[in-house]
Amino acid sequence: VPWDKVAPLPFELACSPHWLLRFLRLPVVSYALPALVAIGQARFFHLPPSNRLTRAVRRGAVGPSIKKLRAMQPTSGGYLEATPLTSFVVMSLAATGRAEHAVTRDGVRFLRESVRDDGSWPIDTNLATWNTTLAVNAMPTDALDELGDDCVEWLLQCQHRAVHPFTQAAAGGWGWTDLSGAVPDADDTAGALLSLARVAFRSAKAAPRDRDSRGAKGDNAAILQIVRMGVGWLLGLQNSDGGWPTFCRGWGALPFDRSGADLTAHALRALHAWRQMAPARIDRAIHRGFAYLEKVQREDGSWTPLWFGNENEPGEENPIYGTARVLSAYRDLGRMSSRPAWRGAAWLAARRNTDGGWGGNLQDVSGVEETAVAVEALLA
Repeated sequence: VPWDKVAPLPFELACSPHWLLRFLRLPVVSYALPALVAIGQARFFHLPPSNRLTRAVRRGAVGPSIKKLRAMQPTSGGYLEATPLTSFVVMSLAATGRAEHAVTRDGVRFLRESVRDDGSWPIDTNLATWNTTLAVNAMPTDALDELGDDCVEWLLQCQHRAVHPFTQAAAGGWGWTDLSGAVPDADDTAGALLSLARVAFRSAKAAPRDRDSRGAKGDNAAILQIVRMGVGWLLGLQNSDGGWPTFCRGWGALPFDRSGADLTAHALRALHAWRQMAPARIDRAIHRGFAYLEKVQREDGSWTPLWFGNENEPGEENPIYGTARVLSAYRDLGRMSSRPAWRGAAWLAARRNTDGGWGGNLQDVSGVEETAVAVEALLA
């Protein structure tokens, strides 16, 4: 592909204050800023702009933007702990003669260490936090005592306690993994808060109390302080349209930065579980969140998720998953008798395939995940 077919990404904008980036309608999603820098510099190196002023500005931004790229790189070397994004950065810098740069070397180290035994790579190397919260929230109540304090302590330690260098997210959120490349997001923060609401104080009753050590196992005050940070973080992420985005409030130029029905439903469930933290503020957020869900409900009664698509569905959307996740919020907050919930449930029930399962939509190949979330939602 000739370089004039590659978009001249404005990598110099990565040097701007982070709060300004959401207003600039960048041609990359918020979590792909490393690609903006690396691919933008590769395009500039191989085909500089003809405009002298633009060329001078970008030349002057090469050094500062590389420093920004380095500051965003986690200790593991892998951006987002993800093979694709890290690979784009590595090959772009190598293409500009910087194969020995620290960013490139650490990126290569990450790729070498994350290759599987069969020679393949996963998209994401680790989803431990996400998987743990799914497991905890799926367990029956009488099984939660068996988890012990270790599970609670592990989840508490996964919380991000400082401003994140990648997205500049405030302290208090959770990412999808306990590894250094995680970025706090709405879905994983909601999952962690729901898990802590279920297990924290049950296990604390059986644990020895240690008032002399903050954060000691069974210390309710320490747990509440961490949860309060998480609730505040999630409240601060709500968009002006009432919905929740994935990583950053106010980014809406590209699809994966907008509010999502699945994210919003998950956030509403988590906030409801900890309503006593800030009843008035949480009630306002919940009211706005449900107004958003009603607004984005499709005419047929379904909802589409921002994440988790289905390759068998046109546009790779997954309305089965989206509708089921939204109905979970209506269930948890006692709103299953409302018209939006009834419309969604009727649509979902009518999409069951003849084999008894659900796929991305009617007559798609049935899948375990879609069937599981559909059954869970319809049980309400």
